[in-house]
Amino acid sequence: METISQFIEAIALEAGELIRNERERNVLRTDYKEQTELVTHADVMADEFITAAIRKRFPDHRILSEETMPDLSQAEQLDTPLWIVDPIDGTVNYAYGHPQVAVSIAYAERGHVQAGVVHAPFSGETFSAVKGQGATLNGQPVEHSGATVPRDCLFATGFPYTKGHLEPLIKRLDAMIHQCRDLRRIGSAALDICWVACGRLDIYYENVSPWDFAAARLIALEAGATAGHFGDVPDGYPADLYGRDILISAPAVWEPVRRILRSASGYD
Repeated sequence: METISQFIEAIALEAGELIRNERERNVLRTDYKEQTELVTHADVMADEFITAAIRKRFPDHRILSEETMPDLSQAEQLDTPLWIVDPIDGTVNYAYGHPQVAVSIAYAERGHVQAGVVHAPFSGETFSAVKGQGATLNGQPVEHSGATVPRDCLFATGFPYTKGHLEPLIKRLDAMIHQCRDLRRIGSAALDICWVACGRLDIYYENVSPWDFAAARLIALEAGATAGHFGDVPDGYPADLYGRDILISAPAVWEPVRRILRSASGYD
């Protein structure tokens, strides 16, 4: 697993250099997926680079990647090792020149993430974890904030590209903003979660796809944070890869925040 982790970090760093160079040296070309979700040519270039490197090294493994016609049913096929890739998490940030951008790569066996790297090329920060071995930022161990009550907590969340079903999200936001210290809207789920891992944030919740959070979730867990869901996970779906109603936080506040979000969602 250490060899796989080193491989992940190497290709994440190379992909990060690619997308950084594309933004700084070339004219950024953008398009839209399904008429709503922004994508850049750098997303596609980085995706092709990462998936080609994985296929060359591990030709029998499966890849679940945001930019290559993602098939979420692959997350339920547990017989073969699975790579979960987001070449640019925070594409809107990337297109607008913001620094909160990350390459996220995770490796899973039988639905359980074993290794993951989240690399932020513009800040020069690389978060990494191997299951059971702790989490690091640029090689140094990290841990969660140790927050004890929601009132003292800084939380992060996000919103979907399509705005047709915002009402339940607004109800959750209203409940959280009244019972926590404040909100940060960073624009990259992977970095939101890694910032929980290193104590820059106390809480993160959202509905996201596996490529947005798979690597970062392991990093947060290995930093001692608690990760789970405030809604129910479907029977048979690997919890490590289920992104609806995800909640990651410092351990002491996880259950109180779960109750806040369940109540705001009408689950109880």
